[in-house]
Amino acid sequence: MGEDDGMVDRSQVFPWHSKTKEECFAELGVGADLLRTGLTSAEAEQRLETYGYNKLTEKEKVTLLQRIWEQVANVLVGILVFVALVSAIRAGTSDNSEDVVTNSIQVGLILFVITLNTTIGIVQEGSAEKAADALKAMMSSDALLIRDGKDVKIPADKIVPGDVLRLGLGDKVPSDCRMFRVSNLSALEAALTGEAVPIDKTVDAIEVVGDPQATPLGDRHNMCFSATLIAQGDGLAVAVATGDNTEIGTINALVNKVEKKKTNVLEQIDNVSKWLAVFISFSAAATWCIAFFITEESGIDALTTALVCAVAMIPEGLEAIVTMTYAWAVSNMAKQNAIIRALPAVETLGSVTTICSDKTGTLTKNEMTLTAFVTSGKRFMFDVHAAKRTPNNFVVNQTYLCTRADNSKYLKASDVIKKGPSAQRRTQRGKKSSFAFGITQSMHPADEESTPAAPPAEDVPASTAELPAGGAMPGGGESPDSAFLRQALVGGILCSKCSLGENGGRKGEIGNPTELSILRAAYFGDVDVTAVKEGAPVIAEVPFSSEYKFMATVHAPVEANDTADNMDKLVVHAKGAPDRMIPLCKYQAKGGSFKEEDLEPCDRDYWIEQIAVLSSHGLRVLALTRGSLEKGAVTQGEQLGPEFIQERGEPWLTIIGLCAIMDPPRPECIDAIKIAHGAGVRVAMITGDHKDTALAIGGMLGLVDKAHSEAITGPEMDAMSNDELRVATQKYNIFARASPQNKIKIVKALQAEGDICGMTGDGVNDAPALKAADMGVAMGKEGTDVAREAAEMILADDNFATIVTAVREGRVVWDNLRKVLLVNTPINNAQGILFTAVREGRVVWDNLRKVLLVNTPINNAQGMSVLFGLLLGLNDTPLSSIQVLYCNLICAVTLGFVCAVEPSEDGIMDQPPRRVGKRLIGRFLFLRIALGTIVLVACTVGSVFWVNDLGYSLEESRSQALNVLSFGAISITMSARFARKSAFHMRSFLGNPIAWWSYAIMSLLQVFITYCPGLNDTLFTMDGMDGKQWGIVVLFMFVVLVTMEAEKAIRGYVTDLKYYEEDAGDENPHDTTPLPAEADRFGKNELTH
Repeated sequence: MGEDDGMVDRSQVFPWHSKTKEECFAELGVGADLLRTGLTSAEAEQRLETYGYNKLTEKEKVTLLQRIWEQVANVLVGILVFVALVSAIRAGTSDNSEDVVTNSIQVGLILFVITLNTTIGIVQEGSAEKAADALKAMMSSDALLIRDGKDVKIPADKIVPGDVLRLGLGDKVPSDCRMFRVSNLSALEAALTGEAVPIDKTVDAIEVVGDPQATPLGDRHNMCFSATLIAQGDGLAVAVATGDNTEIGTINALVNKVEKKKTNVLEQIDNVSKWLAVFISFSAAATWCIAFFITEESGIDALTTALVCAVAMIPEGLEAIVTMTYAWAVSNMAKQNAIIRALPAVETLGSVTTICSDKTGTLTKNEMTLTAFVTSGKRFMFDVHAAKRTPNNFVVNQTYLCTRADNSKYLKASDVIKKGPSAQRRTQRGKKSSFAFGITQSMHPADEESTPAAPPAEDVPASTAELPAGGAMPGGGESPDSAFLRQALVGGILCSKCSLGENGGRKGEIGNPTELSILRAAYFGDVDVTAVKEGAPVIAEVPFSSEYKFMATVHAPVEANDTADNMDKLVVHAKGAPDRMIPLCKYQAKGGSFKEEDLEPCDRDYWIEQIAVLSSHGLRVLALTRGSLEKGAVTQGEQLGPEFIQERGEPWLTIIGLCAIMDPPRPECIDAIKIAHGAGVRVAMITGDHKDTALAIGGMLGLVDKAHSEAITGPEMDAMSNDELRVATQKYNIFARASPQNKIKIVKALQAEGDICGMTGDGVNDAPALKAADMGVAMGKEGTDVAREAAEMILADDNFATIVTAVREGRVVWDNLRKVLLVNTPINNAQGILFTAVREGRVVWDNLRKVLLVNTPINNAQGMSVLFGLLLGLNDTPLSSIQVLYCNLICAVTLGFVCAVEPSEDGIMDQPPRRVGKRLIGRFLFLRIALGTIVLVACTVGSVFWVNDLGYSLEESRSQALNVLSFGAISITMSARFARKSAFHMRSFLGNPIAWWSYAIMSLLQVFITYCPGLNDTLFTMDGMDGKQWGIVVLFMFVVLVTMEAEKAIRGYVTDLKYYEEDAGDENPHDTTPLPAEADRFGKNELTH
């Protein structure tokens, strides 16, 4: 909306949902006959100038040139460009054809490196603006409204506040609007509010207590919101908010405002680049001085030598290695259904301390399932994870859910039922829909005048040890046969319009999820559900209505369903809310058997307590009853009303049993949460479901313990201050009845406490929380495009266990990056030391950890080898500039990739999460890198002096230096693969086949460039080697490996410290960044003047 970027003050927000038509019209400044005439064209034009177009503000997009500049605007690239310019000048001015070729190739290689790294950087960037694009795609393109007293269709972006909209089936709502006429109209708002079912719309003002803006969007049933869909009916509405002032506009503003975050590794690399540039410049200057004053080279030749040192110190291959490490992890995660949208996000996973997960579909199966079937005297437990069809999926278990949950033991039964999931409530925020068969009446006839007469019952206190009276039968552990299950559950099968999905699953299923759960249980109890339905067609029915909360059907008797005792009568099956069905029951079926000899008087107290027990465990409860009528009492196709069941003068039905229903936890999630807890990662569950249901599921998942024994609800959080909410997020693992607004506040509260937070979500309303979280995780199957685009990771299977797998992979990435640095840093240092004076040694030592962070190993090993070689008396550099570039690009990348794809070591998920800001190079790894650098430089320089004493030429000594350096790097790689365990073990040959392929490729390349005519002498200025030289290579390769393994063995013997435990410092920094202004507006409609 408009051009104004300022946020509207809270006092200016108008609560449309709580105001009458007259108050709304007055606020809009329109006449009383608006619904008939609409706005005039002139008024619409004026309002368009005032409010702006009905479209979302677009964030300024980054151009390709800007992206390129972001990649190349750093000092290291500047040094490379300077080297390339000097080489180009030398290639253009030199009279020596060999110098022309060598410098031209060097220019080409440097430009290739810059181009490659720039391309990698651009490609790996996330497409954050796509989230905003996905939001815009949800907006309506045109709208039908009343203008000048006529119906007109106009582009939706020209709608203004005050326009009268005609809404009908299938329409996408073009703006936030207040309903004033409805005809059976409902809107599907799942993406915005989290409600899974369409919301019935009304026109009356909503009475609210307290702040009207605290009313959740899902409860504003006289409002329709932009980008939602009309599911049925039609109506008239008046636009009250357009463009950025709509609810979806608020989300768009939050998504666009999120700043791009860099991961810890990238931040460390950026910081160290500045120090590295200073070190490189200083080393190059020192090398020029040594070459010019000590070895008495010409100024140009000394400059060439200095530039070789500079090139050696620059980690050209680092970005490629880091990207390959990320890419490999991303590939592994994708195979396990975790899709990473931005490569560096992999690293964040290793630091996650708290995962906030949705319940439905993520921690649970998103499949309503019969959990228990309670009869008079027997309790049947159903295997909620059943995959095979067998009656053994039902087992008699008299102790299963036989007593109330601890938090309900001392409450009245009616109070337990009233607050449980079986109680009918007005649709609330969150993912769960309202329960169609919810209890709305008292369970006691004394409280309900309309209830048929029955013996009065006192409120029954909780039973904490034994089953209440009612025909309890001994026994347990046995399974019924399919014939018994058919007769017990036939009422749930026949009294239903549902159809099962393919193989009893969700695919292709039709109907209410609660009713489907009974059909599914019968199916997996080996009951032929289709045959049951086809064998007993409906003669007449009482259709379900939310007013009387039950459904009933009349059938001709079938012996397999109804036993021989009932073959001469019509059979009535009634299924519904227990509060409506129990008062109508005269008998109860003992153990689920309704033979005449097994019928006993209905024990109201027993059933009330059973409902309380099941409700206390978070289960929804449905009652199955049956009755009989004389044949001819009902005619085929007769339309029956609720009085057919309710008004027979006295109770006449028989209650068969109670169906306890829930969305059960995924079995793999239970194990995944144990692994997460073992890894020091806390798991919290956020759900829109009832508190008792959430606690029950949380208990099954292992989220409820002594430290986190209770749950907190969204309304309770809304009443808290920021400080109180911070305390609450540490005290509770279960957040029930939570809204999208609560989600983003939970994220910020956890971050303020120093937690690194992962957050799952699937709706448009979850996008701000996904953006605010350190790791946003969207659902791939059930989620919206907006949520997927706002997240860093997508779960292809919507499964929490996949997140834990991804966390493990994130830790592996961190480990492997450290191993990569351990491999490459000594090689780079060994190169650089050849160019450095002895007095530089302290500078190298002090700054080595910074140099190592940007993967200068191969480069520095080359540069230092050249530097020390010159300082110790060599007349020529032992490595040429082309050899340096070859080592940087080929050796570093090839051997670095070995560690990048190294499988995780044992115990990685037994360690606590990595502290945010932890140095990539800690003190112990730094010492290992320093040792590797020293031994590699010593071996490389020592080998050159050795072959010089033996009378070999400059070209042969350069071959010696390059091969000792490269094969020494292989030794360091062998040792670095295992942080604590010895490489002298069979494990070196197992687990990572790429390692041996890399060693083989490196060896073949070394042999190739050493002996290939033209390539070795013209490009690399080296010559072939004899057997004695290869013996020196093997000797020093062994020396490097033994030295590195000896350090590892000594350190393991002397100390118990591990790499994961080093650098223990401050806890994770507390993120106290306030919520964006738009977050306070989230959930509030606005109109600015």
